[in-house]
Amino acid sequence: MKHPLSQFSFCPVCGEKDFGINNSKSKKCNSCGFVYYFNSSSATVAFIFNTKGELLVCRRAKEPAKGTLDLPGGFVDMNETAEDAIRREVKEELNLDIDSLSYQFSLPNIYLYSGFEVHTLDIFFECNVSSFDNMKVADDVSDAYFLSLDKIKPAAFGLLSIRKSIEMLLKNKL
Repeated sequence: MKHPLSQFSFCPVCGEKDFGINNSKSKKCNSCGFVYYFNSSSATVAFIFNTKGELLVCRRAKEPAKGTLDLPGGFVDMNETAEDAIRREVKEELNLDIDSLSYQFSLPNIYLYSGFEVHTLDIFFECNVSSFDNMKVADDVSDAYFLSLDKIKPAAFGLLSIRKSIEMLLKNKL
């Protein structure tokens, strides 16, 4: 795998090509002196269970990993908290309102978007939803349904951090 900084050839401040490796986390422009640090983007993920203890899973409608299983969630927008982001994403993707949530853990991930490797820090929440009556898929989701934990196969989940989180969930819940 190539280093993430290799994806950037020109200084984002002055546009010069004299934009070289500064250290393992940054590039520096030798023309204007700007130092760019490559940091992770934040993303959120929801574990949502029904009253039977079944997990709400989604089918991805778009690449990457189109057609594979996923969990609801997405990128944190600028000036948005992770808690606000997961509420927004669940509403956009499933038309569901989160009543309460609790932080579970985070995992690093690489999300391939249009051939560009986006390094993310995926923040996982357990989310409580009181009503699924108005659930309707939209946005990045082509289907959503509940699965009992004994029917879940981690290999069916297309994104690495999601697959790992499912493995962790099954190890701790079963």
